[in-house]
Amino acid sequence: MFRSTVSSRVACHHGEDLQATHLRILFERVGLIDCPFDLEGLVPDAASILEKQLYSATGIIIKRLLTHRFSPWCLFMTSTEDVKKGTTTIGLVCKDGVVMATEKRATMGTLIAHKTTQKLFKIDDNMGLAVAGVVGDAQTLARYITAEVELYKLKRGQPMTVRSGATLMSNILAGSRFYPYWVGLILGGVDKDGGHVYALDMVGGAIPDDYVTTGSGSPYVYGVLEDHFQKDLSVNDGVDLAVRSLHAAMKRDSASGDGYTIATITSEGFTPLDDKEIQKRLAKLKLNS
Repeated sequence: MFRSTVSSRVACHHGEDLQATHLRILFERVGLIDCPFDLEGLVPDAASILEKQLYSATGIIIKRLLTHRFSPWCLFMTSTEDVKKGTTTIGLVCKDGVVMATEKRATMGTLIAHKTTQKLFKIDDNMGLAVAGVVGDAQTLARYITAEVELYKLKRGQPMTVRSGATLMSNILAGSRFYPYWVGLILGGVDKDGGHVYALDMVGGAIPDDYVTTGSGSPYVYGVLEDHFQKDLSVNDGVDLAVRSLHAAMKRDSASGDGYTIATITSEGFTPLDDKEIQKRLAKLKLNS
């Protein structure tokens, strides 16, 4: 039907400036200014040539609409590599708590946009959130989960468990799966059942593990963790391992760098490490170069 309609319209209106003008306006509005087509001097067999050009242009239009940032279908048209964002985040379960770590660089393409970016958030005394992805989405989710955890504590008179926090965040992400938050998250903490870390993807998948890393630097971190992580690791040794892992990622991943943010979560609470402590550990591990 489309072929006959296009052919008949071309046959009826060939050589008319109005037809050409309408097509040019359409192409310009969808960003196809340079799409080649010409109605001037159209000969009888040129209708098929124009028709092919219209089909080609239509395909480009549809693809651009489907892969637009706010299109619900963009989620299914985009590869994992396309949505991978620059950052390195780490979560480790230790025998006496949890270690969470990130670096501080924020990028816009090849530009280093910020060098002091907060990517590790305290959610409660027993829980933290490490974020990778779009900054605005990550900050919104951090505020969201913090408020929900505080409301839970007010209503129940006790802190939320890490599993419940992961489930809550998973439900928030899954509820927006067709207009997703472009993030990769690590939720970690301690409760009555011990230490836990969960990896959460942008559509709500929540997977517990002994150690997790996300972001563009994660392949380098996994190489270190696979060799050095042990289940009976202490928090103190876990901090050293996190420093070593981040250092490896920052050496090879251009989207990671500009400093370390590390915190431990134990029965005593959420404790960030200051820069002096981190520098001491770098010196001890001979990683200053």
